Formats: sequence, C-alpha cells, structure tokens
Amino acid sequence: MPIRNTDPGAGREHDSASGPKRIRSRLSSLCLALAGCGIAPAFAQAADADLVKQIEALRAQQAQIAQMQQQTEASIRALEAKLGVASPAAQDAPAAVAPVAAAPAAQPQEPKLKISGDLRLRAQGDYSDNDGANRTSTQLRARLGATYALNDRVTIGGRVVTGDGDDPNSSDVQLSNWDDDLQISLDLAYAQLNFGNLKVYGGKIPNPFTRTDLVWDGDVNPQGVGAAYKLPLAGGGAFRANGLFFSVDEQVAGPDSTMGGVQFGFDSPSYGGFKYDLSGGYYRYSPGSLTGADSGDWRSNRRNPDGGLASDYELVDVVAGLGWQGANEKWPVRVVGDYVKNLGAIDNQDTGFGVDVSLGRASKQGDWRFTYGYSRTDVDAVLAAFSNDNIGIATNYNLHALTLDYTPMPKTMISAIWYHYKPNDPLYAGTNQPDDWLDRVRVFFLMNF
Repeated sequence: MPIRNTDPGAGREHDSASGPKRIRSRLSSLCLALAGCGIAPAFAQAADADLVKQIEALRAQQAQIAQMQQQTEASIRALEAKLGVASPAAQDAPAAVAPVAAAPAAQPQEPKLKISGDLRLRAQGDYSDNDGANRTSTQLRARLGATYALNDRVTIGGRVVTGDGDDPNSSDVQLSNWDDDLQISLDLAYAQLNFGNLKVYGGKIPNPFTRTDLVWDGDVNPQGVGAAYKLPLAGGGAFRANGLFFSVDEQVAGPDSTMGGVQFGFDSPSYGGFKYDLSGGYYRYSPGSLTGADSGDWRSNRRNPDGGLASDYELVDVVAGLGWQGANEKWPVRVVGDYVKNLGAIDNQDTGFGVDVSLGRASKQGDWRFTYGYSRTDVDAVLAAFSNDNIGIATNYNLHALTLDYTPMPKTMISAIWYHYKPNDPLYAGTNQPDDWLDRVRVFFLMNF
C-alpha cells in the first residue's frame, strides 16, 4: 500500500516553489519572442542614451561648481590683499594628487669596521764596482690594519707589522737566523676625531704630511697628535693644511726631544688633462736628548764630541707635482720634485733635492709603470732618523733609481728596482769608499687587500 505524506504544509511548499519556476519560464519565452521581433536591442539602446545624458549633465554641474569655486577664491584673495592678511597654504584649493613616486633606493652605509693589509716577498742584491763584498738576501713584510667607526665623530685604528720595533724606518724582516719566528710590532694605534673637513689624530698616528722619501721615509709613523684639514674648491681643487707635534725622546729627568711642524698645500682642478699640486712645510726638531736613540736613529748625521747632534734641524720643505692624463688612461705622466733646506745646519751641508718622473699606472690588471728618480742630499740636510733608508747611506748621497712595476692580477704587483748611488761629499763618506758606486737591486711580489 503506498505511503502518503500526511504533513499539511507539504503540498503548499511544492506549490510555492513551482510558481517562480513557471514565472521564469514565461519571462524567458517572452524575451525570446521580443528578441525575435527586434524589440530588445532597441530597448537597450534607449537605456544607453539615457545614461549618456545623465553623465553629461553631471559633468556640466562639476564644471559649474569648479568655476564658482575659482570665483570665490579670487574674491577671498582680493579681500585678504585689502586687509594685508596672507592666505595660509593650508587653505589653498586642494592640489591635484601627484602620482606617488617610487621611494629612492637606500644608500649603502659605510661599514664600521674596515680591514686592510699586504704581504711583500722580496729578493735583494748589493754590489760594488770596486770589487767589494757582494751580498744576496731575502726579506718579508706583512702588515694587517683595521679601523672601526665608533660613531660619526670618533674612529679608532691600529696596525700590526713585521719588523724590528726599534727601527721606525722599516717593517721588513731579514729571512735568516735559523728559521726563528718573525718579529711583530704595533706601528699604528690611534684615535681619529672627525669634524667635517678636519680630522684630528692622537696616539701612534699616520704621518699627515705630503712627502717623499727624501725627508720622510714611508714607514715612519709619529707618536703624538696631528691634524689634517682639506677644503674642497670649485672645479675639483682643494686647499690643505696639516699639523704635527710629537715627542721624539721623552725623559723623566733632563731635556726632551720634540718635533713640531706645519704644512700647507693646494691641489689644482684639471686643466685639459693637466693637474698640479704644491705643498710647503716647516719642521722644527728640538733634540734635547739622544738617550733613547741608537746608531740607526742618528745614522749619518754629524755629531758633537759629547754625543749630541752637531746641527739643529729646522727644515723648510717644498714638494711640487705635475700630472698629465693624456689621451690614453693607461699611460699618465707624473713629475714630482722635492726640495729641502735645513736652516739649523752649522755650515752649508744643509740642502737636499729629488725629482721623480713616472709613466703609466699600476692600479689595474695588465698595467705597466716606469719611474726614474734622481736625488742628492748634504750630510745634515735632513734628520737621518726619519728619512730615506732604501739604500745603505742615510744622507750625503748621490742617487739614481729606476723602477719597473707590473700588475699581473688584481690586488698584486711585481716590481723591480735598481738603485745606483755613492757618497755625495767624500769628506763625509764614513766607511764607504768616496768614489765607489754601489748598486742595490730589488725584485718583489706584493699582494694587498
């Protein structure tokens, strides 16, 4: 027997659901009929035309409002002008919204810690044209330095090097002594204060002066305070001013030895590939004591019978450079001249000068550079403790130097140097033969980072 639904609302739900279906079916049939007669497209076109009229009316209203706003603003500004009241920018008509530009890329910040260093392996030969004893030897130099910026104002720096800590003129180590371990010393330890164009140093500091080996050997780093000021000028030039004061030999009891000096300089902008620089300095030594010195510190300078230095040392030093880039960036030309006069010398043994001419560069892989230099000094022209020690005579020399540099790979260099020299004045030749030309040949491989 079939089961019947006894819910009285069931039939009504069925009827209410079927009603919309019947209405949709009838509407579909009507639309199809209208489409067949072409009435639907006409209805759609009429609706579109009505919308276009409404949009045009709104645009007309918008233009009318904008015109009224401009007239109102003009009236307000005229009244403000009469009253002497400035219109605040905040009350101006809202400006058109500019497109949002992409945020500029963040500039990379300078690292606080910077590490640098180098390693140099060198072979050396010393020869005499009077059949003196010839010698071959090898040397090594290693340096590792770092600076750390504590903040925008204060930077600290230091460097450890090979070499005898009692020799300020060299950080080379002679490879010998039955494979003994190498000597290590600290040749830089300083604080640097930054004041824009001015930098102030204290401790065992980098030499602030523009220099050549004639007056300041490249390995000398004073112990004291120094300052370096550089003012950039229009066109790429710069004005420089440097100062230094350091204690050469401080004694608990008795006089000290000190040095104070200043130097002023100018770097020119480029004139058709030519640039020049000029530096003039005055260095005054007060050698009150030689207690802490050894034979390597006074070297060839004359001494009194009591052991003190025979001359005072008040050096006037002028360094001038001229560079020309030329058409080929790989072959720049550079000429540097240095002239020094000791105003404190006891006689006319007071002058030194040097000239270096170089062709080429040694900064990129495959570069070549050729340099010829000539220099000559009197016996007391410079303080031997801090001057050139590349040859076996500290002062009173007549020197020719020829250098060839080649860069085989990035951060490397192969160099060959020939020094040809002899005593300048036979009276102060010391243990050297007065007319004996000496030769020193060096070949080295330098790696740096």
